[in-house]
Amino acid sequence: MPFDGVVTRAVTNELKGLEGGRIQKIYQPTGSELILTVRNKGTNHSLLISTHSSYARAHLTDQKFTNPKEPPMFCMVLRKYLAAGFIDRIEQVDLERIIHISIRSKDEIGDEKNKILIIELMGKHSNAILVDPERHVILDSLKHISPAQNRHRTILPGQTYIAPPEQGKINPLSLDGNEFVKKLDFNQGKIDKQMMNLLMGFSPVITQSLANQAYLGSNEQYAKAFDSFKHPIAEHDYEPKIFTGTKEDFHVLKGVNLAGEVETFNSISAMLDTYYEGKAERDRVKNQTHDIMRLLKNEKAKNERKIKKQQITLKKAEKADDYQKSGELLTAHLHRVKQGDETVSVMDYYDPEQNEITLQLNPNKTPSENAQHYFKQYQKLKKSKEIVHVEIEKAKKEIEYLERLIQQLEQAREDDIEDIREELQEEGYIKKRQSKTKKKKQKWVTPDHYQSSDGTEIIAGRNNKQNEFITNRMANKEDLWLHTKDIPGSHVIIRSNDPSEKTILEAAMIAAYYSKAKLSSSVPVDYTKIKHVRKPNGAKPGYVTYENQQTVYVTPVEKEINKLKA
Repeated sequence: MPFDGVVTRAVTNELKGLEGGRIQKIYQPTGSELILTVRNKGTNHSLLISTHSSYARAHLTDQKFTNPKEPPMFCMVLRKYLAAGFIDRIEQVDLERIIHISIRSKDEIGDEKNKILIIELMGKHSNAILVDPERHVILDSLKHISPAQNRHRTILPGQTYIAPPEQGKINPLSLDGNEFVKKLDFNQGKIDKQMMNLLMGFSPVITQSLANQAYLGSNEQYAKAFDSFKHPIAEHDYEPKIFTGTKEDFHVLKGVNLAGEVETFNSISAMLDTYYEGKAERDRVKNQTHDIMRLLKNEKAKNERKIKKQQITLKKAEKADDYQKSGELLTAHLHRVKQGDETVSVMDYYDPEQNEITLQLNPNKTPSENAQHYFKQYQKLKKSKEIVHVEIEKAKKEIEYLERLIQQLEQAREDDIEDIREELQEEGYIKKRQSKTKKKKQKWVTPDHYQSSDGTEIIAGRNNKQNEFITNRMANKEDLWLHTKDIPGSHVIIRSNDPSEKTILEAAMIAAYYSKAKLSSSVPVDYTKIKHVRKPNGAKPGYVTYENQQTVYVTPVEKEINKLKA
């Protein structure tokens, strides 16, 4: 995902619409994200600044974020210096991934003071730094970098702000095509890499596209290709688009073409908002749930091994009748056996042709003891056959439960993690932590709410606690209940006793989206009335049986589902 200098230039140009606006609110939802609410020309705009190591960016957003009860220290510092301030200028440094937001505000005694919020969007080195421009002193930063971490550039309150080191590259906007060609060494080859080392702000996506456009061409063709890329950058003539191929990607230049289907947007921020929506949260969820996911997969693998062992035992148990037969035949021919014999051939009365069979004996046992051994083996295998069937069924249900949890964890949000962790503690998979603090208040269950095209309310659970809540406590007996057929997924409720066919299909699409078949097409979804849904006694959380169901087939489309979000 190339959030390069060119994308930064496009974003900066779009953010210039905030100049003259007043900062109304400042929030810090996570350790790497800031939200500045700016009111300009009668409209509120939300500016998102992220210094996430993988998803560093800055753009306007329509997304809603959950803010902590206690604002972090950097958020408090920003509120102190920037709250109610006016944005004078938003500028990019050359074609680098650095944005300066100049803000004019008043201090405690009413004097006007200028501050600069510097946004550095450089992967794992990304940062947001508040600087006093008069003294060039850092007031605070989102990430603190001590001399031990970087002896060339310390980022701590009170230190002098030093810009990131220059890489010796040329701003492509200062070159024309002929000047650009003169700086290339065609004998050296690897033109795209030469461009990367030469041009400021150009990512591999741009240099590869530029090289492909002029591949094996003359100097004139390379010059022409360069000018065709440079012109829209200079004139802010962008075409924001997302490519949904095997690897989702985006860019803003018309000349950049990547694999997959293309979705274009009216603004840079709308494209970035769509592309990054949920990515950072899913990354945080993945890190926070790594231990739980590993536990669930280990438990699933353990039960799968258990079933294999039980099936081996079952095959042995299928020979139980052979042991009974051998015991009876040996008993009928005890007179032919002496202690110390290792085998004996006897007439098989159960065989219509009355053939002889050879029975294995323990020479250390008497003939009678050998016969009793066969009968004991028969009883043991007969009993184990019954137990093994029960154990296999129990292990299958355990695997089904674990698969439901794995699916829920793969689609979980941050506020779902605690619910799933609590459930695993209640079910004995995780030890309960002994807490000396007061017992926490029971938190509200917050399933997802949707509204169908005709206005009917649809509710979807995202984990077992939410599933049980909406099915057993929230829904009326005449409401419609939906679930993917024989596929791990969430419970979905339509709050109507007679919904339209379109509402049923939309709710079924939501049920398919919240299932293991999220990326599949033609997913079968069962639906029936709540009164036909039952939870068996002793069943695992979220497990139900149902009857009188009908089935529809749908293909979950995320964009369509988002439109239904209430």
